[in-house]
Amino acid sequence: MSSEKNDIAVIGMGVMGTNLARNFASRGQKVAIYNYEPQQAVAVAEKFPEAKFSVAMTTEQLVSELSRPRKIIMMVTAGAAVDSVLDTLVPYLEKDDIVVDAGNSHFSDTDRRAKRAESEPWRFVGMGVSGGAEGALLGPSIMPGGDIEAWNELKGSLEAAAAVSDSGPCVAYCGTGSAGHFVKMVHNGIEYGDMQLIAESAVLMRQGLGMPSRAVANTFEEWNKGELDSFLIQITTDIFRKADPKNPDALLVDAILDKAGQKGTGRWTVLAAVELGVAIPTISAAVDARALSAQKELRVRAEETFKPRRTSLIDISTEDIRSALFAAKIASYTQGFAMLRAASDERGYGCNFGEISKIWKEGCIIRAQFLDQVSEAFTEDPQLPLLALAPSFQKSLATHMPAFRRVVSSALSAGLPIPGLAASLTYFDTLSMARGSANIIQAQRDYFGSHTYERLDNPGVSEHTDW
Repeated sequence: MSSEKNDIAVIGMGVMGTNLARNFASRGQKVAIYNYEPQQAVAVAEKFPEAKFSVAMTTEQLVSELSRPRKIIMMVTAGAAVDSVLDTLVPYLEKDDIVVDAGNSHFSDTDRRAKRAESEPWRFVGMGVSGGAEGALLGPSIMPGGDIEAWNELKGSLEAAAAVSDSGPCVAYCGTGSAGHFVKMVHNGIEYGDMQLIAESAVLMRQGLGMPSRAVANTFEEWNKGELDSFLIQITTDIFRKADPKNPDALLVDAILDKAGQKGTGRWTVLAAVELGVAIPTISAAVDARALSAQKELRVRAEETFKPRRTSLIDISTEDIRSALFAAKIASYTQGFAMLRAASDERGYGCNFGEISKIWKEGCIIRAQFLDQVSEAFTEDPQLPLLALAPSFQKSLATHMPAFRRVVSSALSAGLPIPGLAASLTYFDTLSMARGSANIIQAQRDYFGSHTYERLDNPGVSEHTDW
């Protein structure tokens, strides 16, 4: 390493860490890199000489050759590895130094690490990064949370490295404590919902309407020119045009085993929502669908046993399916932001939902035109209790709901599984039913467990009946 101090350090030379380090270097930052196996960092520096990386062989060397306050970004596997790296850094950290965990850590781990930093002279930031390997290199969506003064120090470097939309750099302070990682988790939950809804829409077109793959691709391409314009719609268009390298007359997607993987953030979102008491049925249905997809052998056996009768969709058009997809998307985002509001209130994050939706406009997987409408809704009413209640979304739902209901009804009648779309419609129907079925549940609970109930004519007072 040279005698000149480095501006920033990146620990962890996997694909994400390497690309993030290259990103900083391309923005004029002098970047030091370190890896648990130092030779991997050496190999990265040799592979990308234009970055002019300074390679540290130890964490002590890494810290000693950083300008103050030191800015150290960890991009390592979530869990024990983060604590291990932090432990090796702590002996060399001084007042106002900043350690950033940019991996996919669970927010509870981030809370624990932030608590540790409170009694130390150095500062800790939990930071979500979305956009995959390409985003890390070219500009991701960045979601930092934690120490506000640390954010102010990091702001220039992170804004330079982030994706840029027409609203500016896709990075904003998400709130105190573990807010950054919580926001990233919810982003991933919404991503699960988006992907499931798009996949179901594709199946409805192919199996329900009998459309050839070229027509499906063309339909997604048209959808991407309107209110559904998004990265996920764009890549789905490409997917339905990609030939199988082993069989050029067939689609690659049709050669892929229908068992969806998941890294855990979707499950984390569902579990956190349960703890908060927030209903997120669209996202939960997407997680459930992936779990069922993993049971391929069982599904094959069940189909052979039940021999379900599947038919075509009746009196349904691609425009109807587009409307259903857009309405369901409103449901998914309404649930995600309801969860963020509940967490922000309960955990004291202080989230700015208008800013969060802006930083998702570029760089991340759920980037979409739709987020302009979300941002406008929260800018006009920062206290908006539920996204779907915003005037613009009320108008959208009024337009799309008739087709949404027709599509769900027809798909269920045809025996075509649409867990995400069906859950989204049921969510709106349950939400908009002022008097539902819970009075019966309360009566049952009181009957078998003396759990009490409240009367309509005497709210707030618990009563019990000897049934």
